Amino acid sequence: MELDFLAIGDIVTEPFIKLKDAETHCNMDAGTCTICMRFGDKIPYESATLVPAVGNASNAAVAAARLGLTSALRAYVGDDRYGPECLDVLAREGVRTDYMVTERGKLTNYHYVLWYGNERTILVKHEEFSYQVPVLDHEPKWIYLSSLAANSLPYHQALMRLLDTVPNTRLAFQPGTFQMKLGVDALLPLYKRTDLFFCNKEEAARILELSSVPPIEMLLQGIRDLGPAIVVITDGTNGAYALAGNKRLRIPMYPDVRGPYERTGAGDAFASTVTSAIAASVPLEEALLWGPVNSMAVVQEVGAQKGLLTRAQLEGYLHAAPPEYRLSEF
Repeated sequence: MELDFLAIGDIVTEPFIKLKDAETHCNMDAGTCTICMRFGDKIPYESATLVPAVGNASNAAVAAARLGLTSALRAYVGDDRYGPECLDVLAREGVRTDYMVTERGKLTNYHYVLWYGNERTILVKHEEFSYQVPVLDHEPKWIYLSSLAANSLPYHQALMRLLDTVPNTRLAFQPGTFQMKLGVDALLPLYKRTDLFFCNKEEAARILELSSVPPIEMLLQGIRDLGPAIVVITDGTNGAYALAGNKRLRIPMYPDVRGPYERTGAGDAFASTVTSAIAASVPLEEALLWGPVNSMAVVQEVGAQKGLLTRAQLEGYLHAAPPEYRLSEF
């Protein structure tokens, strides 16, 4: 079967623990906030919701499948109770699992999400799997690469060799925390091979090793100078910005009268939806308007996948969008 979209990255099960007895403290000058709870005490929580089969790459594979693409995921699970649960979720979503690997003696990635207000703080631990590149039965239209564990540098190098064998496959890259920690030099061939790059503005500054966050124009150009053909940088409620050829485009948030319920997965929804739209032969400037619609829908639900839209649903939102929901050059 021909493959439109192959996501590569880690998969994780996440319990969402909704806190009610906490405080946040923000330093506006430093642009940082902390969440505080009483130390050494018993702290009540409101609810706990277990969400399997999430993570950047898994979220992307599910988003692509719901939008009608032939989608698959290459990720690793352990031989514990959570591995089969993750595989079952992917199968129900129509994501091909023949590229998935169950590794004996390993635990499936399990993160904890502390949910307070409409924001979340995630306690992350990536298991060290024996990463091996997949043997492809077809050349996928797109490979979507995202978060992997700290031991994954040899895996990235092997993926680069794999990409050399599929020159017609386009690459979308949404780096995760450990990929940023590996540094640009270690992954420079990957940046140069990237067709479509996504991150937020704080991550862009971190990738470029800047001590503060400069204007968005500098971030776009700085990332593009590393090699990606098209760079898209998100900026929270300010929307997103793209550098494509000589065009600098601003993408607004999709207008919605409801406030966000829980923000996990908004960035994944945006990036994977834009990539999926392009994979479905939607022109770039239209595809950029698809992303915020799915982000809006995702933050109305718990977790990164429940709110993801089908293509018909997404096009319905686009049809109902006000005239001001459009791209602008800056």
